[in-house]
Amino acid sequence: AVGDELPSVDVDEGKPGETVNVLDLFKGKKGILFAVPGAFTPTCSEKHLPGYIEGAEELKAAGAEVIACVAVNDPFVMSAWGKQQEAEGKVRMLADTKCELTKALDMELDATAKLGSVRSKRYAMLVEDGKITKLSMDDDSFAPDMLAA
Repeated sequence: AVGDELPSVDVDEGKPGETVNVLDLFKGKKGILFAVPGAFTPTCSEKHLPGYIEGAEELKAAGAEVIACVAVNDPFVMSAWGKQQEAEGKVRMLADTKCELTKALDMELDATAKLGSVRSKRYAMLVEDGKITKLSMDDDSFAPDMLAA
């Protein structure tokens, strides 16, 4: 929720065991953490992630020091999706492999019928020094809305 500190949870980046602590990633920095239900899924691949990649320079000019995408997928999938979308140097691709960050943020989405497991809801949050200052859900979580904020 707005005003809360991000949970101190480790997620994978690149491959299993290469962990990043989400709270540490945003300590002393301004940035955006956004989540998608799944890598390579249509809306996520056609609109959500590309908007942040294309808008990365504008977002950085507006003060975002970190832009990170998280999904309940394994790190190999997130890494491959990042390469396919040309995210390198623009958006960090984080894998919430065990759904720990998603659970800690209370953002679980039961996508068992479509995607086979519990995933993350679609959201974006502005974070300043580890604190959530704005939280947007679903269609309000795309890059233009975060840039306006």
